[in-house]
Amino acid sequence: MDHEGPLTLERINEVTKMCDREQPIYEQISGFSIALYVFGHFACSDLLSADDVDHVAAGSILKEDFVEIKKEDIPSDYHIATSLDRYLVVFGDPLFPTHFAVVVNMKDPQPYFSKLPFFGSGFDSLEELKREFIGIDGLTADDIAYYKLKRVEPNEKGPAKIYIFRADGTVSS
Repeated sequence: MDHEGPLTLERINEVTKMCDREQPIYEQISGFSIALYVFGHFACSDLLSADDVDHVAAGSILKEDFVEIKKEDIPSDYHIATSLDRYLVVFGDPLFPTHFAVVVNMKDPQPYFSKLPFFGSGFDSLEELKREFIGIDGLTADDIAYYKLKRVEPNEKGPAKIYIFRADGTVSS
């Protein structure tokens, strides 16, 4: 049974709840860390234990763990809870990105989840994200790219054999 979809939604819910606190430590966590945490990129138990990622580290992670795709490659019925695939919208130069937004639900009017610099975390449309970032530091609509998380291919060897060693010295599988 695949638990990654519900865990991803639980991490999104956790991030959203962290934003509602007064004097949140959450404000000190980068938007890159938020997006990668939602994907389960960090081996940690909660958001506050996640590593903080700056734009340089985000570029390295993007290069190592993701592959660029076209927006059209994301299925129109994609939902993060039911798919094994994970997608990001990246604003800025992929080597030194400005922002990561997680693609959550392509059927929703606000399909992207991220942490914005001034308004905390939440769901946005592409137009809302463009208003937030286009024009800042020279970003244009051409500086938006889509990426897919590389999946580890399952081991093709098949199921492992179990060997039974008996007291009389015989072995069976």
